[in-house]
This record gives sequence, structure tokens and C-alpha cells, in this order.
Amino acid sequence: MIVADTNVLAYLFIQGVHTPSAEALLVKEPQWVAPTLWRSEFRNILAGYMRRGDISFDGAYKILREAESLLAGNEYETDSLQVLELVRDSECTAYDCEFIAVAMKLEAKLVTADKALLKAFSAVAVRFSSP
Repeated sequence: MIVADTNVLAYLFIQGVHTPSAEALLVKEPQWVAPTLWRSEFRNILAGYMRRGDISFDGAYKILREAESLLAGNEYETDSLQVLELVRDSECTAYDCEFIAVAMKLEAKLVTADKALLKAFSAVAVRFSSP
């Protein structure tokens, strides 16, 4: 089991240079989890792609449904106090600290490309590897 950062989810479902690495990660670690916040972040990523004309509305909706399917039953609420403590003890956003909180709760690793998370939470966060 891994906690997947929203960008890693985007790499998996939105075709690009990082997609093969994300697909390989899914084969290696088939159970991905995330805080419920991932949905808002993912929808925002899709909004950017739609506004740039990179994907259609229907394409974005299809991608969203696929991502929701992958994470069905694997979404977690976070403890606000814990998130604020993580924010206090780092320079990371509250959004990012939600992913750390879930990883800590589940004793799992957070897979991310976020340099600030990797630096601040090296015991929990691991680098997403891509070619």
C-alpha cells in the first residue's frame, strides 16, 4: 500500500512522459490510498487541462471516473489537529500535510515528486521515480 500524491495520480491517468513510471508503480504497489482532498486537487488539474484545450470535458470526466474507481474505498479523512501540527513543524501546505497525515496513520509511504515534502518528511515521503 502507498499513499499517492495527487500529481502521481495525474501521471497515471493523464498520458504523458511520466505515465509509464506511474503504471509500473501501480503494478508494483496496486493499492493506492489518499486523503479525500485528492478529489479537489485532481479536479483542479483536470480543469487546467480542459482550459488549455489539452483534453475535452468528456475526456476529463472519463479520467476522473477512472481515478475515482482506483481509489474507491481507499480515501481517508484527516485529523485537523495532526495536519496543523505537521504544518507547524514544516514549511509545507496544509493540503500537502494531509497526505503525510494519511501516510503516518496507515504506516505507509507517500509517493510524491514534491521536493518540499521529500525534504520535510523524509521518513514518510519517497520520491516518485520517472525516466
